[in-house]
Amino acid sequence: MAKKADPTRSANNKVVATNRRARHNYSVLETFEAGVQLVGTEVKSLRDGQASLADSFATIDDGEVWLRNLHIPEYHHGSWTNHTPRRNRKLLLHRSQIDNLIGRIRDGNLTLVPLSLYFSDGKVKVELALARGKEARDKRQDMAKRDAQREITRELGRRAKGMT
Repeated sequence: MAKKADPTRSANNKVVATNRRARHNYSVLETFEAGVQLVGTEVKSLRDGQASLADSFATIDDGEVWLRNLHIPEYHHGSWTNHTPRRNRKLLLHRSQIDNLIGRIRDGNLTLVPLSLYFSDGKVKVELALARGKEARDKRQDMAKRDAQREITRELGRRAKGMT
């Protein structure tokens, strides 16, 4: 059984970046927590709270999972040893998890999308989602449901305050 990701699990977790568009563009089927292989200046830049998951995605190449297009800006106190901001970064998962993901992606027309980047007990983790792309009508239905739920909550609040 795969370990489910929960970035809010512990008090010493710090969320660095979230991919808010991912849940709008994809329907999430399952989430995983993966470690990220980084160099020193990348970790220092992340501790400053700088990163962007926009347009990032994960691929599986030769039995390894890679996070592509993640933008971690250069560390401002770094020297010539600074990292490249958009380099490919290896994700650390167990072999059984990688094999499971390979099979599910190949069979089900699914993709791997990063949802959030956070520190867990001092180590950088990424919440990775196995997801299926949404069509335009699905996005409209989700927005309509969200608006209806917002109206219901608003009306219940008004009734509780005795305004209606």
